[in-house]
Amino acid sequence: MISVKDCAGTCRRGNARSRHFDGPLPRRAQSAVDGVTVAVSTTSPLAVLGSGPLTAYWRFQRAVAAAQLSAWLPRSSQLLVDISGSQSPGAIQAAAAGHVVLRVAAARPEFPAMIRARVGRGRIATVLADSGNLSFLADGCADGVIADGSVLSRHLVAEDVAAEIVRVLRPGGRLFACVDSLVLGMAILAEQHHWAELTDLPHSEVVLIPWPDGTITRCFGTQHFSDLLTEAGLEVAWIRPRTVLSPSTVDHVLRRDPRSITRLIRAELGAVTDDIDGDESFGIYLLATARKPGPPD
Repeated sequence: MISVKDCAGTCRRGNARSRHFDGPLPRRAQSAVDGVTVAVSTTSPLAVLGSGPLTAYWRFQRAVAAAQLSAWLPRSSQLLVDISGSQSPGAIQAAAAGHVVLRVAAARPEFPAMIRARVGRGRIATVLADSGNLSFLADGCADGVIADGSVLSRHLVAEDVAAEIVRVLRPGGRLFACVDSLVLGMAILAEQHHWAELTDLPHSEVVLIPWPDGTITRCFGTQHFSDLLTEAGLEVAWIRPRTVLSPSTVDHVLRRDPRSITRLIRAELGAVTDDIDGDESFGIYLLATARKPGPPD
């Protein structure tokens, strides 16, 4: 039987506070899939980072994220560590699919009952700790790690977090990770009129982005993201944009027919899988899956 204790070398409570915030960031291909055209967005990426007229896009984006995680989740019950934070729904989704999930978060879940609970066929336990310091977990204890919600972008020295992920993964263990893309970073710099920094961005090895509220996050191109994971010791399976359908397209379709979200999701997943694998000119987030070398124990 899989137990959370299997992954707790000295499972003490981690630091309850982190210098990285744990909530959501305050935030061109022509392809016809299932009757929906994937087109160049004429809307600023920043327009989809808040509430307002494009709220429907966020609903769509969350549904796509859930479908992507569902496709990645192992078919048999496994022990997963989720460092995405308390605001991310991935841990609950993974537990509902029958997995044992240890969620590492700097803030308590919205519902106290979710600190430790049975969810569907699985279980979830929450440890209050800094997601960048997994020293309370034993080496090679996890079958998989979920690093969604741009958690790697919230840690400026993401190399240290990647090294910790590799340490806690078993040989053959897998990673599901999402980061802020260069598209998002460039949009933020442009809307703040940081033209000099914007000019230098394509030549930078590490891209740090100042937000209007004073927060600094790290953005990645596909090569940056690949280097981060491979240099930590992982084998990258693929890196893709999380979404490529433009916010304006999604909003237009859902306004006409709210029931068409399923068709939009199929179009999105088909477009990302078949047409623009590794193309960093799309989307405000990049998604990757990777594997720790070696046969599973």
